Amino acid sequence: MKKYRLFGVISAVCIILSVLYSFVGSSQIPTSRVLLSTNPPLERILPFEAEAEKPQSPVTLTLQAVDAAGKSLTNAKISLQILTPQPNHWLTTDFPIVEGTKLLQMNATAPDGKLEIQQMLPIRGNYQLLVKVSPLVANTFAAYEQTLNLNVRENPIKYKYFVVIAAILLSLGLLGGWVIGGQEELQQGEIAPQSVRLLLSALTVVAIVTLLAINISAEVAEAHGSEHHSNSHEAVAPSSQKSQGLDISLDGDKNATVGKLANLALQVKDAATGQPITDVALQVKAIATEHNLTVFDYKGIPDEQGKLTWQEQFFDGSPHTIEVEATPLPGSNRQFAPVKVAQEVEVEAIAPPIYIRLIGLFYFTAFVGIGMAIGLLIQRRRTPKFREN
Repeated sequence: MKKYRLFGVISAVCIILSVLYSFVGSSQIPTSRVLLSTNPPLERILPFEAEAEKPQSPVTLTLQAVDAAGKSLTNAKISLQILTPQPNHWLTTDFPIVEGTKLLQMNATAPDGKLEIQQMLPIRGNYQLLVKVSPLVANTFAAYEQTLNLNVRENPIKYKYFVVIAAILLSLGLLGGWVIGGQEELQQGEIAPQSVRLLLSALTVVAIVTLLAINISAEVAEAHGSEHHSNSHEAVAPSSQKSQGLDISLDGDKNATVGKLANLALQVKDAATGQPITDVALQVKAIATEHNLTVFDYKGIPDEQGKLTWQEQFFDGSPHTIEVEATPLPGSNRQFAPVKVAQEVEVEAIAPPIYIRLIGLFYFTAFVGIGMAIGLLIQRRRTPKFREN
């Protein structure tokens, strides 16, 4: 009887150990994955700055699909979505409308399992890259998905600006509290002491100047936007070109909105037969014409139907130009001089919601209020000493 009990215990222990081993072992089995690398390195990536002293370059994102052994997959199709950081209503970024949206969505043919793009990242925070890898030839490998994270830090100069503005507001509040706290006795016929009247007059002048500056800048921005809008009418509908046996057409949205994706598509065909052409190299660029700044760059090939489709968000609200250059692949029988097509996209900017402006006003008021409270406190502590003397 004891032997049977001992045998049962040993069997139970063996089963438990085998289950644990299978669980631990399965978690350590290498699987197919996507490797992400950036240029510049992650710690040097900064968000887009329209007024930067030096011209900014988009970040190079390289996605390499590998199998369980770490070997690059071939003849793969890579689908990529870039999601912007989620909104933080108390600490907004320079482009609040862009927060929590899609920045890019595209399908790329990757013969060597690599997808490389250059993308300008508009705001700070944690970006999510949703990647799906599938085979171009059925059953060569199992399709899989992976989510990658890319954290972009804030530009350090923004913290300097914040400290300077906070110091100015605190100083103004401190001065106001100091003046109000040291009120003189009212003279006959006076509503408030002279020092308080002077302070209120100065604040009124500052408010008037601020309102004038805001109105003037708004008028300039509106005129600037109207100029861009008038120029958009000069853009011709989908650009196409037939040259050297190629028929290339660029189609898609000619009007876009900040916070939403614009649809874009390129078709490459044989000008004589109308059959799709796949053995060409394509370089796609999205250029913000106001700053002459490249915000997106991709080099690749069309799919089996001779198409290249992608969706892109134009985050800064300025007009953009989409340029595509087709060149022959190295070693291809089809040789031709580079062929270019282009299309202009007018972008509608969206003003930040009113609550975001109110939050900014609350912060400014809070700094002034804190400074004023400190000024009043200092004056109250000084007043009894003067009275005792």
